Amino acid sequence: MEFQDVVRRRRMVRAFTDEPVAPEQTERLLRNAVRAPSAGFTQGWAFLVLESPEERERFWAAATPSSGRDMSDWLRGMRTAPLLIAVLTSQTAYVGRYAEPDKGWTDRDASRWPVPYWHVDAGMAALLILQMAVDEGLGACFFGVPGDRQGEFRAAFDVPEQWAPTGVVAVGHPADGGAAGSPSRRRRKPLEDVVHRGRFGA
Repeated sequence: MEFQDVVRRRRMVRAFTDEPVAPEQTERLLRNAVRAPSAGFTQGWAFLVLESPEERERFWAAATPSSGRDMSDWLRGMRTAPLLIAVLTSQTAYVGRYAEPDKGWTDRDASRWPVPYWHVDAGMAALLILQMAVDEGLGACFFGVPGDRQGEFRAAFDVPEQWAPTGVVAVGHPADGGAAGSPSRRRRKPLEDVVHRGRFGA
């Protein structure tokens, strides 16, 4: 598929058929994810792949909010995804990398970082998974693990404290109507509303 087609066709798919994702497709998603850029070539990411019904059920039990807005419709569709890839990142890896001689921040002070690039890099890896899913004829959706459920998520999958979930990509074959979401209720902003040339403002 042409890259422009991949970009234009990418949508957050929220419901899937019962057709599994082929193992070779999963491997291609992961091989492309690790081609994302990373600050200092730290590569401080990890990918937790959940494929079996038991693994996926354990994930939803651990990561589903117990209160707040009604998410039953969203969950009903998302729980049909046959593949979940949790994209994890390590702040420790990044501050350690930048304490090495070629970087020189020996105090390992995370406040030196203007933004948490460990999450930026993991997000770019997640985007490559989303785009690769389109190229494979699959659908995918990126979503977060709620802050108050991250302890349960770590405990359910023996994730060390050093690793934080940037988000999860649900992958599968799109079901009819599986792409409905905010874009069906909100227009895409015109380019002239978001692009500022030369200066921000007028």
